[in-house]
Amino acid sequence: MLRVPMITTLPRITGPMGSIVEAFYGVLPHDSGTRTAVIEIAAAAGLSLVPIEKRDPAATTTYGVGELIKAAIVEGIRDFIVGIGGSATNDCGCGMMQALGVRFLDFNACELKSPLTGGMLGQVGSIDLSDIYPALRDSTFVIACDVENPLLGPRGATYMYAGQKGADDAAKVLLEANMCHIIELIEQAAGRTVRNNSGAGAAGGIGAALMAFLNAAKRPGIDLVMSYTGFRKHLSGADLVITGEGCFDRTSSYGKVVAGVAQEAMKLSIPVVVIAGGIGEGADIMNNRGVTAYFSICSHPMSLEQAQKNAVHLISTTAEQIARLLLPFKK
Repeated sequence: MLRVPMITTLPRITGPMGSIVEAFYGVLPHDSGTRTAVIEIAAAAGLSLVPIEKRDPAATTTYGVGELIKAAIVEGIRDFIVGIGGSATNDCGCGMMQALGVRFLDFNACELKSPLTGGMLGQVGSIDLSDIYPALRDSTFVIACDVENPLLGPRGATYMYAGQKGADDAAKVLLEANMCHIIELIEQAAGRTVRNNSGAGAAGGIGAALMAFLNAAKRPGIDLVMSYTGFRKHLSGADLVITGEGCFDRTSSYGKVVAGVAQEAMKLSIPVVVIAGGIGEGADIMNNRGVTAYFSICSHPMSLEQAQKNAVHLISTTAEQIARLLLPFKK
């Protein structure tokens, strides 16, 4: 049984652009006396930490994620749930592993000491695990992951998600080539083949690194949340489910929160309404997978910055209009 979670704040963590940011991780104390660290990679490598005009997955790193893991280990924690989503990165988790002691060497056997980014992966000639943080061998990792994408290819980390992080078509070609290169070295060093694993391509490939280097087991994030919150119990007897997502599109069907919620509601024939920041190509796929209807909060053409700034008002207005359809209007 879990008691009330605690939050640990770290004021000096390497952010996705290499500058110092404040980040945090949660701690779930168990009645048995053990503790589980809950790390959200977006806290240290999230897209929200990068200004819109500077977003470039070739120039961002997950180094700070490794610093969060190391800080929890120093506190004596050995069990981890790592939520992988919302990243600004495409570095295949190499920055994270640098912070945990993995040495990435160039083709002249010189260590690359700057936090690795997606654009630097082609410089790696070999990987040395001899200095990896010792406590990792006694630690267990569960990946909370809502997507099922492999690492490479049209459904992989780069071609499916790098565009959302600022990459244009030319950048995607470079990033994919670097990803193909680095995964060969990662699998060779770790002795595990992970590139085609479900979720390996999540969060710019950090899923692949967690699986290869830390033997992490993937579990859908929505299943973990449902388990801890008793979602299925609360769903029983409901007349309607309202859920949401920032950008609702074809990727939403790949195991994300909306897909998990809709799947459970469909079992009980409960209608589901999605409120989203934006509606993208392929969103209609979800109409056959439990979503009754979906609505964008954007009432007129606006920038992402405007939508985020006015999100509370836009969401409440959209929710009210949906409610007016469902409830008798009374003066």
